[in-house]
Amino acid sequence: MSPTSRKTASPNSKPADDQVDARYRAPALDKGLDILELLCAQPAALTRGEIDKALGRRPSEGYRMLERLVARRYVTRSLEGDRYAPSLKLFLMAQRHPPVNRLIAQSSPWMEAFAKRAEQSCHLGLYEDGNILIVAETASPGKLSLSVRPGSLVSLVDTGSGHVLLAFQTPENRAQLLSAHQPIEGETAIPQPELESRLSSVRKNGYWQGDSQHAKGIIDIAVPLLGPDGHAFAALTCPYITRIDNHVSASADLARALLLDAARGLSMS
Repeated sequence: MSPTSRKTASPNSKPADDQVDARYRAPALDKGLDILELLCAQPAALTRGEIDKALGRRPSEGYRMLERLVARRYVTRSLEGDRYAPSLKLFLMAQRHPPVNRLIAQSSPWMEAFAKRAEQSCHLGLYEDGNILIVAETASPGKLSLSVRPGSLVSLVDTGSGHVLLAFQTPENRAQLLSAHQPIEGETAIPQPELESRLSSVRKNGYWQGDSQHAKGIIDIAVPLLGPDGHAFAALTCPYITRIDNHVSASADLARALLLDAARGLSMS
């Protein structure tokens, strides 16, 4: 969905499935997707009865849908014929469109719309080997802009990008990400209790906003892109520059609201 094809939502809300216009409902498709999502989330194959029970459906309700998924090779049936699991077809389809390239392509319109409305730059970061890799950046259209070049590696622990990526993980995943962290040049050490306090605040507010640890006078505003499980898979960050001349531009609070709107458009939760 492009940023110009949807109404702007309030910063703290996102339309639920039951609020979608009834004209666009496709019950059969939803049933098939429910089965795929369930099977992909399981460590082992499930029987038809287990699938029906997990989805709260009558035994006859999902039978034909499950058989069609098998026929189209999205789902495989065990040799005994009584258990079902996702096939490699989804994996192969994903490989045809490299995930990072696809994420950048989908993010670009939202980032450009944000930069135009806020007159601020923004960048997109992904976790990589214990820190954050910047994979995309959009500069402000105004005469003042602070950019973080794609390909740059920034710290996991002292940046807004790192804060939102860490905050929206399970405790186990967060500990694993932090255990792989290696300090990088210019990093500011943050005591563990203070880091935990920051992450708790991010989870409560849904974003990070605070003074940059790397450039004086810059306010870092960072928001998470969330997957279906509610965990962050990327961070969208604006290094906000405060204008002190007579030019009237978006306030930091408005920039944050615009950044949150972009994140909602790109999230899957």
